[in-house]
Amino acid sequence: MTTESIKEALKQVKYPGFSRDIVSFGLIRSAVFAEGTAKVSVAITTSDPKVPTQLKAEIEQCLRALPGVKEVIIELAVSAAKAPPAPGQANLGGGTAPAGLKHSVAIASGKGGVGKSTFAVNLACALAQVLELRGRPGRVGLMDCDIYGPSVPLMMGLQGRPEINGESLVPLERHGVKVMSMGFLVDDNTPVVWRGPMIMKTIQQFVQNVQWGEIDVLLVDMPPGTGDAQLSLVQTLPLDGALIVTTPQTAATNIARKGGLMFQKVNVPILGVAENMSWFEDAAGKKLPLFGEGGGAITAELLGTTLLGQVPLYPEIRAGGDCGLPVVVNDPASKPAQVFREIAQTLLEKLKL
Repeated sequence: MTTESIKEALKQVKYPGFSRDIVSFGLIRSAVFAEGTAKVSVAITTSDPKVPTQLKAEIEQCLRALPGVKEVIIELAVSAAKAPPAPGQANLGGGTAPAGLKHSVAIASGKGGVGKSTFAVNLACALAQVLELRGRPGRVGLMDCDIYGPSVPLMMGLQGRPEINGESLVPLERHGVKVMSMGFLVDDNTPVVWRGPMIMKTIQQFVQNVQWGEIDVLLVDMPPGTGDAQLSLVQTLPLDGALIVTTPQTAATNIARKGGLMFQKVNVPILGVAENMSWFEDAAGKKLPLFGEGGGAITAELLGTTLLGQVPLYPEIRAGGDCGLPVVVNDPASKPAQVFREIAQTLLEKLKL
């Protein structure tokens, strides 16, 4: 029995409520084995009194099952999590915001297929339009953290590789939005087949090694789920909050609520819920709720937040994403574009901008 084999065994212990183990999460300070005794030092940050007790029990059970281990000593250091910040203030994220970045907001859904990236792209363009009218052009950033399926470059009409300035990547820019995505770094025929640590490293680089410049709002387009990418972002970037995107039907709202609860669990406030594909409007102007009704409002209520807006299901939204001209840019007078700008205005108010 060696120190490394103890650490390897501890990879079976998941952090309560998450799929990630305590070793890859960086919670093990030291692990020693000598004369039949396994001694482990663990450091966690939580405000939930149940977490330390549960972790300690699971660690002890894991180690006592190892051959040659007669005694287990667990040193568990617990730091209290800070209270959630007010909108516009830095939150408890483990990292440091890049110089010049005022606010960062995660755009999340929990579930795939709800149009989250389309929503993030149009919201970013709407924010850029609103801020430009205020005399602050080029102050919006969009960080595409959907490492496995980056679609932001297509939707923004961007191609090519980022330039390198010293040790930093220079984000590509279009429609008044600075963009960084894994889609710029791999070709269309290369799938990204990575484990959690590589995802974490990439997100850290997107935050720390990209020349974002002066940014009022950085939107972070998250992948579906509540795993490595979400936890890595919270550790790396102090988020001002998360915006949850869902469609009206129960299959989407149930997962969206879990996604919101994940952010609340790591003390990232929910800034609001946006309902996408709320209805289709026929030629006569009649609203047809193809995916049901009321899901966004219910999700917002269950998460203790507000419904920021309902985006209708318009073919122009899809078409704009396919050709790199988001509907907010291509048809700014359309109903969907007006909704996106209203949500952008509300978000800026919540961020006190």
